[in-house]
Amino acid sequence: MNKLFLLVLATTALSACDNQSAPQAFTPEMASFSNEFEFDPLRGPVKDFSQTLLDEHDEVVKQVSGRLSSEGCFDLLAFQDRENNTGATLLLDANYYLDAQTREKRLRLQGKCQLAEMPSAGVSWETDDNGFVVTARGKETTASYRYDDEGYPLGKTTAAKDQRFTVVSTPAADPRKKLDYTAVSTFNDRELGSVRQTCDYDSHDNPVKCELQVVDESVQPPLTRRYTIKNSIEYY
Repeated sequence: MNKLFLLVLATTALSACDNQSAPQAFTPEMASFSNEFEFDPLRGPVKDFSQTLLDEHDEVVKQVSGRLSSEGCFDLLAFQDRENNTGATLLLDANYYLDAQTREKRLRLQGKCQLAEMPSAGVSWETDDNGFVVTARGKETTASYRYDDEGYPLGKTTAAKDQRFTVVSTPAADPRKKLDYTAVSTFNDRELGSVRQTCDYDSHDNPVKCELQVVDESVQPPLTRRYTIKNSIEYY
């Protein structure tokens, strides 16, 4: 009986330790693409996902969806911005992403599936030793990106001549709730606004539903908007 009791205790302890194991890090592709295409990065073996931004009237504002290979490469990425009436669907074809409608080569890749160049816009991307995009160079602007030790995007700085736009993101202290964050944007060191997000999470520590508050301080009095993000995620 004592041996059985000790075995149960050991099994329970091991299970508890396993449940407290560190969450999966963000891959260089997921983190870098989320920076460039403005969606929340996801962890783990994601097969496909969609993220829908809804305003206070429950109207769709933006939507991003993606399909990934088992290696974590984006086989398809679609985005739609209804506020600005823009959008596109990109399909992976060898070392390029093609426009799904015109079959035009939109993006060139480096390695298996990381961003390298957008020829039509004169934009090129540079990566660090870990494969994360850290710099985007355009004809007149340069953007630099920051990440934490888990690959979570911490913001970026975009510079053009004597102008500098910076976004600094601070995630929650809980490593399993990285998408609970606050972010502050500044233009030439003058604060323009802030964002605060809180989410519900699934078993992969990915957000299922988030509440987003955006404060625009470039107008007086400051304007506050509230949004909801609904995520649908399928895993391998």
